[in-house]
Amino acid sequence: MSRSLFYCSSLPPSTQVALRRAGYQTVDELSGASAESLSKELGIDIADSQALISATQAQKGVPLSQSVASLSRPIVLKCSYSAVNKILGSGLPRGHILEISGPPGSFKEALALDFVRVFAQADEGVIFVDMQNMTTPNAISNVLADTAPHYSQQLIRYIRLHTLPDLLIFMQNLPAELRPTTGLLVLNSISFPFQSRPDLLPSRKTALLGIIRQSLLQACVSSNLTIVVTSQMATKMLSPDGSAATFDNGAKAIMMPQLGPDYLPSGRSYRLVIVPQSRAAGVVRLLSGPSGQLPNNIAQENYALTGTITV
Repeated sequence: MSRSLFYCSSLPPSTQVALRRAGYQTVDELSGASAESLSKELGIDIADSQALISATQAQKGVPLSQSVASLSRPIVLKCSYSAVNKILGSGLPRGHILEISGPPGSFKEALALDFVRVFAQADEGVIFVDMQNMTTPNAISNVLADTAPHYSQQLIRYIRLHTLPDLLIFMQNLPAELRPTTGLLVLNSISFPFQSRPDLLPSRKTALLGIIRQSLLQACVSSNLTIVVTSQMATKMLSPDGSAATFDNGAKAIMMPQLGPDYLPSGRSYRLVIVPQSRAAGVVRLLSGPSGQLPNNIAQENYALTGTITV
Protein backbone atom coordinates (compact mmCIF):
# COMPACT_ATOMS: atom_id res chain seq x y z
CA MET A 1 0.00 0.00 0.00
CA SER A 2 1.06 3.60 -0.52
CA ARG A 3 2.65 5.32 2.49
CA SER A 4 0.35 7.64 4.44
CA LEU A 5 1.16 11.33 4.23
CA PHE A 6 0.64 11.65 7.94
CA TYR A 7 3.57 9.38 8.77
CA CYS A 8 5.82 12.16 7.40
CA SER A 9 6.71 13.58 10.81
CA SER A 10 8.54 16.53 9.26
CA LEU A 11 5.32 18.06 7.95
CA PRO A 12 4.11 21.02 10.06
CA PRO A 13 0.62 20.71 11.59
CA SER A 14 -0.76 23.49 9.35
CA THR A 15 0.27 21.56 6.23
CA GLN A 16 -1.26 18.35 7.57
CA VAL A 17 -4.54 20.15 8.26
CA ALA A 18 -4.54 21.61 4.72
CA LEU A 19 -3.89 18.15 3.24
CA ARG A 20 -6.75 16.60 5.20
CA ARG A 21 -9.15 19.35 4.16
CA ALA A 22 -8.24 18.82 0.50
CA GLY A 23 -8.79 15.08 0.81
CA TYR A 24 -5.20 13.90 0.38
CA GLN A 25 -4.25 10.75 2.27
CA THR A 26 -1.24 9.03 0.67
CA VAL A 27 2.12 9.95 -0.81
CA ASP A 28 1.08 8.55 -4.21
CA GLU A 29 -1.69 11.13 -4.46
CA LEU A 30 0.89 13.92 -4.69
CA SER A 31 2.70 12.27 -7.59
CA GLY A 32 3.14 14.72 -10.46
CA ALA A 33 2.07 17.77 -8.44
CA SER A 34 4.24 20.87 -8.47
CA ALA A 35 5.04 23.09 -5.51
CA GLU A 36 3.19 25.97 -7.21
CA SER A 37 0.00 23.99 -7.81
CA LEU A 38 -0.02 22.57 -4.26
CA SER A 39 0.53 26.03 -2.78
CA LYS A 40 -2.51 27.31 -4.68
CA GLU A 41 -4.73 24.28 -4.00
CA LEU A 42 -3.90 23.91 -0.30
CA GLY A 43 -3.62 27.62 0.48
CA ILE A 44 -0.14 27.29 1.98
CA ASP A 45 3.08 29.22 1.44
CA ILE A 46 5.26 28.19 -1.50
CA ALA A 47 8.05 27.34 0.94
CA ASP A 48 5.76 24.93 2.79
CA SER A 49 4.62 23.30 -0.46
CA GLN A 50 8.25 22.86 -1.54
CA ALA A 51 9.00 21.24 1.81
CA LEU A 52 5.98 18.98 1.30
CA ILE A 53 7.26 17.85 -2.11
CA SER A 54 10.72 17.17 -0.66
CA ALA A 55 9.33 15.22 2.30
CA THR A 56 7.25 12.94 0.08
CA GLN A 57 9.89 12.18 -2.54
CA ALA A 58 11.71 9.65 -0.39
CA GLN A 59 9.45 6.88 -1.65
CA LYS A 60 10.72 6.01 -5.12
CA GLY A 61 10.19 3.20 -7.56
CA VAL A 62 6.97 1.61 -8.78
CA PRO A 63 3.97 2.44 -6.57
CA LEU A 64 2.53 -0.80 -5.22
CA SER A 65 -0.97 0.52 -5.89
CA GLN A 66 -0.40 0.28 -9.67
CA SER A 67 -0.29 -2.92 -11.68
CA VAL A 68 2.71 -3.85 -13.80
CA ALA A 69 0.39 -4.06 -16.82
CA SER A 70 -0.75 -0.45 -16.40
CA LEU A 71 2.84 0.75 -16.16
CA SER A 72 3.87 -1.04 -19.38
CA ARG A 73 1.41 0.97 -21.51
CA PRO A 74 2.41 4.03 -23.57
CA ILE A 75 3.26 6.97 -21.33
CA VAL A 76 2.07 9.75 -23.65
CA LEU A 77 -1.14 9.43 -25.69
CA LYS A 78 -1.42 11.24 -29.02
CA CYS A 79 -4.78 12.02 -30.60
CA SER A 80 -5.46 12.77 -34.28
CA TYR A 81 -5.58 16.51 -33.66
CA SER A 82 -2.10 17.97 -34.04
CA ALA A 83 -2.97 21.31 -32.42
CA VAL A 84 -4.15 19.49 -29.29
CA ASN A 85 -1.04 17.32 -29.14
CA LYS A 86 1.17 20.38 -29.54
CA ILE A 87 -0.52 22.46 -26.88
CA LEU A 88 -0.30 19.54 -24.43
CA GLY A 89 3.44 19.26 -25.03
CA SER A 90 3.35 16.31 -27.51
CA GLY A 91 0.28 14.54 -26.13
CA LEU A 92 -1.73 13.69 -23.02
CA PRO A 93 0.35 11.95 -20.32
CA ARG A 94 -1.19 8.71 -19.08
CA GLY A 95 -2.73 8.95 -15.64
CA HIS A 96 -3.74 12.58 -16.16
CA ILE A 97 -7.00 14.43 -16.76
CA LEU A 98 -7.98 16.48 -19.81
CA GLU A 99 -10.95 18.84 -19.47
CA ILE A 100 -12.34 19.90 -22.86
CA SER A 101 -14.71 22.88 -22.91
CA GLY A 102 -16.30 24.66 -25.81
CA PRO A 103 -19.54 26.12 -27.14
CA PRO A 104 -22.20 23.96 -28.81
CA GLY A 105 -21.02 22.79 -32.20
CA SER A 106 -17.33 22.71 -31.27
CA PHE A 107 -15.47 19.44 -31.67
CA LYS A 108 -15.17 18.61 -27.95
CA GLU A 109 -17.17 15.37 -28.22
CA ALA A 110 -15.26 14.41 -31.38
CA LEU A 111 -11.98 14.94 -29.51
CA ALA A 112 -13.20 12.79 -26.61
CA LEU A 113 -14.19 10.06 -29.08
CA ASP A 114 -10.76 10.27 -30.68
CA PHE A 115 -9.17 9.37 -27.34
CA VAL A 116 -11.62 6.45 -27.15
CA ARG A 117 -10.19 5.35 -30.50
CA VAL A 118 -6.62 5.62 -29.18
CA PHE A 119 -7.36 3.28 -26.29
CA ALA A 120 -9.49 0.88 -28.31
CA GLN A 121 -6.71 0.48 -30.86
CA ALA A 122 -4.38 -0.43 -27.98
CA ASP A 123 -6.89 -3.04 -26.70
CA GLU A 124 -7.50 -1.07 -23.51
CA GLY A 125 -10.86 -0.79 -21.83
CA VAL A 126 -12.92 2.42 -21.87
CA ILE A 127 -15.77 3.56 -19.64
CA PHE A 128 -17.84 6.20 -21.43
CA VAL A 129 -20.25 8.06 -19.15
CA ASP A 130 -22.75 10.29 -20.98
CA MET A 131 -24.75 12.79 -18.93
CA GLN A 132 -26.67 14.71 -21.61
CA ASN A 133 -27.43 12.18 -24.35
CA MET A 134 -24.81 13.89 -26.51
CA THR A 135 -23.14 10.68 -27.67
CA THR A 136 -24.93 7.38 -28.21
CA PRO A 137 -23.45 3.87 -28.20
CA ASN A 138 -24.13 3.71 -31.95
CA ALA A 139 -22.12 6.90 -32.49
CA ILE A 140 -19.19 5.38 -30.62
CA SER A 141 -19.46 2.15 -32.61
CA ASN A 142 -19.60 4.06 -35.91
CA VAL A 143 -16.46 6.06 -35.08
CA LEU A 144 -14.55 2.96 -34.05
CA ALA A 145 -15.76 0.95 -37.04
CA ASP A 146 -14.05 3.50 -39.29
CA THR A 147 -10.91 4.13 -37.25
CA ALA A 148 -10.35 0.97 -35.19
CA PRO A 149 -12.08 -1.78 -37.20
CA HIS A 150 -10.52 -4.65 -35.26
CA TYR A 151 -11.45 -3.45 -31.78
CA SER A 152 -13.51 -5.63 -29.46
CA GLN A 153 -16.88 -4.19 -28.46
CA GLN A 154 -16.32 -5.66 -25.01
CA LEU A 155 -13.63 -3.02 -24.45
CA ILE A 156 -16.21 -0.20 -24.40
CA ARG A 157 -18.63 0.17 -21.52
CA TYR A 158 -21.32 2.83 -21.99
CA ILE A 159 -23.12 4.33 -18.97
CA ARG A 160 -25.86 6.96 -19.06
CA LEU A 161 -26.29 9.24 -16.03
CA HIS A 162 -28.55 12.29 -15.75
CA THR A 163 -28.85 13.40 -12.13
CA LEU A 164 -26.35 14.73 -9.64
CA PRO A 165 -26.98 11.86 -7.16
CA ASP A 166 -26.32 9.36 -9.97
CA LEU A 167 -23.00 11.07 -10.73
CA LEU A 168 -21.92 11.12 -7.08
CA ILE A 169 -22.79 7.45 -6.59
CA PHE A 170 -20.82 6.55 -9.71
CA MET A 171 -17.78 8.51 -8.51
CA GLN A 172 -17.97 6.89 -5.08
CA ASN A 173 -18.08 3.43 -6.66
CA LEU A 174 -15.50 4.17 -9.37
CA PRO A 175 -12.77 1.85 -7.98
CA ALA A 176 -15.19 -1.09 -8.29
CA GLU A 177 -16.04 -0.11 -11.89
CA LEU A 178 -12.43 -0.35 -13.06
CA ARG A 179 -10.97 -3.53 -14.50
CA PRO A 180 -7.27 -4.34 -14.92
CA THR A 181 -7.56 -3.53 -18.64
CA THR A 182 -9.39 -0.20 -18.15
CA GLY A 183 -7.24 2.66 -19.41
CA LEU A 184 -9.67 5.50 -20.07
CA LEU A 185 -12.68 7.11 -18.39
CA VAL A 186 -14.73 9.66 -20.36
CA LEU A 187 -17.11 11.92 -18.43
CA ASN A 188 -19.18 13.55 -21.16
CA SER A 189 -21.06 16.77 -20.23
CA ILE A 190 -20.08 16.63 -16.56
CA SER A 191 -21.58 20.06 -15.93
CA PHE A 192 -25.08 18.96 -16.96
CA PRO A 193 -26.13 17.22 -13.69
CA PHE A 194 -25.33 20.42 -11.78
CA GLN A 195 -27.65 22.43 -14.04
CA SER A 196 -30.62 20.46 -12.70
CA ARG A 197 -29.85 21.73 -9.18
CA PRO A 198 -30.00 25.55 -9.37
CA ASP A 199 -31.00 25.55 -5.68
CA LEU A 200 -27.65 24.07 -4.64
CA LEU A 201 -25.95 26.29 -2.07
CA PRO A 202 -22.43 27.43 -3.07
CA SER A 203 -20.90 25.78 0.00
CA ARG A 204 -22.61 22.47 -0.79
CA LYS A 205 -21.58 22.67 -4.44
CA THR A 206 -17.97 23.27 -3.41
CA ALA A 207 -18.10 20.23 -1.12
CA LEU A 208 -19.51 18.02 -3.89
CA LEU A 209 -16.87 19.21 -6.36
CA GLY A 210 -14.27 18.30 -3.75
CA ILE A 211 -15.66 14.76 -3.53
CA ILE A 212 -15.42 14.41 -7.31
CA ARG A 213 -11.86 15.81 -7.28
CA GLN A 214 -10.73 13.27 -4.71
CA SER A 215 -12.30 10.37 -6.64
CA LEU A 216 -10.61 11.46 -9.88
CA LEU A 217 -7.25 11.87 -8.15
CA GLN A 218 -7.45 8.47 -6.52
CA ALA A 219 -8.30 6.81 -9.85
CA CYS A 220 -5.38 8.49 -11.61
CA VAL A 221 -2.91 7.57 -8.90
CA SER A 222 -3.99 4.06 -7.92
CA SER A 223 -5.00 2.75 -11.36
CA ASN A 224 -2.94 4.98 -13.68
CA LEU A 225 -6.30 5.87 -15.25
CA THR A 226 -6.48 8.55 -17.94
CA ILE A 227 -9.61 10.72 -17.78
CA VAL A 228 -11.18 12.93 -20.46
CA VAL A 229 -13.96 15.30 -19.38
CA THR A 230 -16.17 17.46 -21.57
CA SER A 231 -17.92 20.51 -20.14
CA GLN A 232 -20.23 23.26 -21.28
CA MET A 233 -19.31 26.95 -21.17
CA ALA A 234 -20.90 29.64 -18.99
CA THR A 235 -20.95 33.43 -19.15
CA LYS A 236 -18.93 35.22 -16.46
CA MET A 237 -19.29 38.96 -15.91
CA LEU A 238 -16.23 41.04 -15.05
CA SER A 239 -15.71 44.57 -13.70
CA PRO A 240 -13.31 46.97 -15.48
CA ASP A 241 -10.54 45.86 -13.07
CA GLY A 242 -11.09 42.19 -13.90
CA SER A 243 -12.87 41.22 -10.68
CA ALA A 244 -16.12 39.23 -10.67
CA ALA A 245 -19.30 41.19 -11.31
CA THR A 246 -23.00 40.69 -12.00
CA PHE A 247 -25.06 41.22 -15.14
CA ASP A 248 -26.20 44.54 -13.66
CA ASN A 249 -22.78 46.08 -12.97
CA GLY A 250 -20.39 44.08 -15.17
CA ALA A 251 -18.30 45.82 -17.83
CA LYS A 252 -17.70 42.79 -20.03
CA ALA A 253 -18.65 39.15 -20.38
CA ILE A 254 -16.35 36.20 -21.02
CA MET A 255 -17.04 32.52 -21.61
CA MET A 256 -15.50 30.12 -19.10
CA PRO A 257 -15.87 26.37 -18.34
CA GLN A 258 -19.07 26.02 -16.39
CA LEU A 259 -17.86 24.14 -13.30
CA GLY A 260 -14.61 26.03 -12.81
CA PRO A 261 -11.43 24.24 -11.66
CA ASP A 262 -12.51 23.04 -8.19
CA TYR A 263 -13.42 19.48 -9.23
CA LEU A 264 -10.05 18.86 -10.90
CA PRO A 265 -6.83 17.78 -9.10
CA SER A 266 -4.54 20.64 -10.05
CA GLY A 267 -1.40 18.51 -10.16
CA ARG A 268 -2.92 16.10 -12.70
CA SER A 269 -5.15 18.21 -14.92
CA TYR A 270 -5.06 20.05 -18.24
CA ARG A 271 -7.88 22.51 -19.02
CA LEU A 272 -8.46 23.02 -22.73
CA VAL A 273 -10.96 25.43 -24.33
CA ILE A 274 -12.02 25.24 -27.98
CA VAL A 275 -12.78 28.64 -29.52
CA PRO A 276 -14.30 28.28 -33.02
CA GLN A 277 -13.84 31.23 -35.36
CA SER A 278 -15.67 29.59 -38.26
CA ARG A 279 -17.26 26.20 -38.88
CA ALA A 280 -13.91 24.62 -39.68
CA ALA A 281 -11.27 26.76 -37.96
CA GLY A 282 -10.42 28.45 -34.69
CA VAL A 283 -8.05 28.12 -31.76
CA VAL A 284 -7.54 25.76 -28.85
CA ARG A 285 -6.41 27.39 -25.62
CA LEU A 286 -4.71 25.84 -22.61
CA LEU A 287 -6.09 27.53 -19.50
CA SER A 288 -3.90 25.59 -17.10
CA GLY A 289 -1.82 22.45 -16.76
CA PRO A 290 -0.22 20.36 -14.01
CA SER A 291 2.69 22.81 -13.81
CA GLY A 292 0.30 25.42 -12.39
CA GLN A 293 0.30 27.59 -15.52
CA LEU A 294 -1.49 30.87 -14.84
CA PRO A 295 -4.37 32.17 -17.01
CA ASN A 296 -2.36 35.24 -18.08
CA ASN A 297 0.13 32.87 -19.71
CA ILE A 298 -2.49 31.09 -21.79
CA ALA A 299 -1.05 29.07 -24.64
CA GLN A 300 -3.06 28.68 -27.82
CA GLU A 301 -2.80 26.94 -31.17
CA ASN A 302 -4.72 27.48 -34.40
CA TYR A 303 -6.67 24.58 -35.83
CA ALA A 304 -8.38 23.76 -39.11
CA LEU A 305 -10.79 20.86 -39.35
CA THR A 306 -9.99 18.67 -42.34
CA GLY A 307 -10.75 15.29 -40.80
CA THR A 308 -7.96 16.01 -38.33
CA ILE A 309 -6.73 19.29 -36.93
CA THR A 310 -3.87 20.99 -38.71
CA VAL A 311 -2.01 24.04 -37.43
